Order: sequence, then C-alpha cells, then structure tokens
Amino acid sequence: MIIKTTKSIPSSEITDPLVFKQRRQLIKAMVAMGLTGSGLYSDVLKASEDKAVLTPTAAEIVKNHTNYYEFTFNKTDATKLAQVLPTDPWSVEIIGEVEHPGIYHLEDLLSQQSIQEYIYRFRCVEAWSMVVPWMGFPLANLLKKVKPLSTAKFVQFTSVYDPDHMPNQKDKAMLEWPYVEGLRIDEAMHPLTLLATGMYGEKMPKQNGAPLRLVVPWKYGFKSIKAIVKIELVKKPALTTWSKSGPNEYGFYANVNPDVPHPRWSQNSERQLGGGFFTPRRKTELFNGYAEQVASLYSNMDLRHFF
Repeated sequence: MIIKTTKSIPSSEITDPLVFKQRRQLIKAMVAMGLTGSGLYSDVLKASEDKAVLTPTAAEIVKNHTNYYEFTFNKTDATKLAQVLPTDPWSVEIIGEVEHPGIYHLEDLLSQQSIQEYIYRFRCVEAWSMVVPWMGFPLANLLKKVKPLSTAKFVQFTSVYDPDHMPNQKDKAMLEWPYVEGLRIDEAMHPLTLLATGMYGEKMPKQNGAPLRLVVPWKYGFKSIKAIVKIELVKKPALTTWSKSGPNEYGFYANVNPDVPHPRWSQNSERQLGGGFFTPRRKTELFNGYAEQVASLYSNMDLRHFF
C-alpha cells in the first residue's frame, strides 16, 4: 500500500513509473530480503504502476543527512558512528495503561505484521525536506494487539540508552538522555502513523534509526523518534526531550505549520534536499500536505497555542 495525499501533487513531484522505481529492481531487492511472503510483494507491484507517486529523494542523501544527536551534532558523521550500535537482538517494552504489557522481541512483533512501503514527505523543523519510501506498518496495528485501556490518552516512546556506543549520551549539557517523544492516542492510532523498519526496499540503516523508528509525516522530524525500546500508554502527555530543552521552540504537537514560525526562523518555505543550486524553495503546506487526512484531529484547537 502506498499512502499519499489525495490532493493534486505538483508536477515537480510526479514521476513516470518507468523512471521512478522499476518493478524488477524492487522485486529483486525484496527477494534478497526474503520479504515476498510478507504482503509487501503485491503492494509494491501496485505502487510501481501508480501514475502519481511522490518522487523519493536520492537514497544516498537520506542515508547521509541525519539528525542523530546521540552520536553527533552534524548531519554526516552518524553514517559511520552509528554502525557500532548493537541492534540484534532487540526488544521493545510495552507498559502502562494497556491490557497486555510485556517485553516483546522485535522478531515476534514483526512476524505478526505485513511490512509495506509508504512514500511520505518528511519535513524537518530546520526547514529542509525530503521524500522517503519507508518500510513498515501502522503503529495502530501493534497498539490494537496490546489493547490500550480507556485510561490511555497518550503514547510515550523512549529510545535506547547506550552511552558506550552513543558518545553524546555521556554529555547531558544539551539534551537529557534517553530521547523521549510522545503522541496523543488518536494521533498514534491514525493510519498514517508508522513504525518503520526500513526504507528504499532495504532494512533500516542504523544512522536512520534502526531497527525500529516512529514516522509521523504531518509533524516535524524530531517527533519521529529512532531506535525505540519502550512504548508506554499513559494518562498524561510525555515531557518530551525537545520540549524540555526548549519549550518555547519545540512544542509537544510539532505539527508542520507555515503560519507558526520557529522563534529563530520562518517555517513558510523549505529547502528540498537533492535539488540543484537554482531549485526554488518549496512552499510549506499545513500538516506537511496531509491536512485532508489529519486536520480533523485538531478541529477545536488553536494551532498557534498548541504548536
């Protein structure tokens, strides 16, 4: 299944399927990964025939342009530094307001899911953007299996804490570790919200958040927490890492909104990664172009106050 906006897409973001991703290349990649029985095979065949597909940013750009502050504060060195992080075996603890808490091995969680490809826009709060073909499954699928209680109003996520392999975690001068993020329960249950396990038809690179990361395409990228080890169903919103560090700069909701500037820069346009020197900046869309799908979640909210 390819999830994309139903509104018209600018011609600059549409590519002919013959130019986009050739069916044989996708199938070959999936066969190599042993994914043809997962439900992904038929979904990618359908995607390859889609006439109005978002054009993904070049894979090498996405793999080498990351904000992974547990390793480094620049965007390129994590590609090398993250390779030392152990990601196998991996477990996720699910606790809190839920009927079936426990520690779940990642392979057991994935065996119950159909891994599919979702091509999403990705917008950073730093005003740059890309388009990424994620591999994963809706977070709602997992939450339904563990059965949140009626008292669960929010979902809190925690990333791995491993200062032996993540050098910046030894220094809490800038941020407190481990990294924590959160969503409202209805945001977490929305079908656009993913737990991603890969991208570009391959397993998730370590520098991009392997083995399991969150992807919420209508929110700024810092909400999409990497290397998740804990999911907690809670009654109150999490005090997230960036909200704690800069409450006037990084709100809990972090919805992409061109009308709400960051205190130090405008959010009304974005630089598209992979463009040339003369490529014009793209006008930022409310909810990153996914307003038709998610605006109803915030119909009674002041988006300037709840930023």
